[in-house]
Amino acid sequence: MKVIRIIVVCCLFCISFSACKQHQDARRPVSRASGVFMKKSVERNKKLIATEEDRIAAVMKKNPNISYFASTKGYWYTYETRNTSDTLTPKKGDVAFFNYELKDLDGNIIYTEVELRSQVYRVDKQEIMTGLREGIKLMRKNERVSFLFPSHIAYGYHGDNKKIGPNQPLICTVTLNDFKPEAVYRKELEQNSSLNLDSIKKRKKVIMKTKPTAQDTLQQ
Repeated sequence: MKVIRIIVVCCLFCISFSACKQHQDARRPVSRASGVFMKKSVERNKKLIATEEDRIAAVMKKNPNISYFASTKGYWYTYETRNTSDTLTPKKGDVAFFNYELKDLDGNIIYTEVELRSQVYRVDKQEIMTGLREGIKLMRKNERVSFLFPSHIAYGYHGDNKKIGPNQPLICTVTLNDFKPEAVYRKELEQNSSLNLDSIKKRKKVIMKTKPTAQDTLQQ
């Protein structure tokens, strides 16, 4: 009996090992295909970025009188209005107040400042375009800067599903009106809210005083 049991156990072990081996062998082509796909995807992205950077370089070349600066984050920018007297720039924990407009690389307006409205942005705490998030942090108060963003730090391969198409580089012109610590901004909001409530209460009192009573109506 013991011998039979040993033989049965050995047979089961061989069957299990064979099944596992076949299962592993069946998965290998998937891994290889996946690796090839990823490699091709990386190569496509590299070519796309290189093409867009060439287009941006052509824009800068057309404007030799404008000084452009290269960012380590993968975009270029130029100052339309520069503030050389201040040194502070927005950082995480600040609230930035800005306006911006978007153009294509030919200078055609996609969205105006009016369409995009004035922005209140909690630095590094809200989801916005990657390039814009990084660009704002190098600006000083009252500066106006034009950024040239490749698509991978703008709206990427899907665009915005409206006016901005897939893989579209952008010129983003930003005016930083002000920025302040978030704690200060919250306190200001609370004060304004309190003032508004006081104003509403005063108006109600004035209305109640000027509103004629039933006795006044009878006398009339």
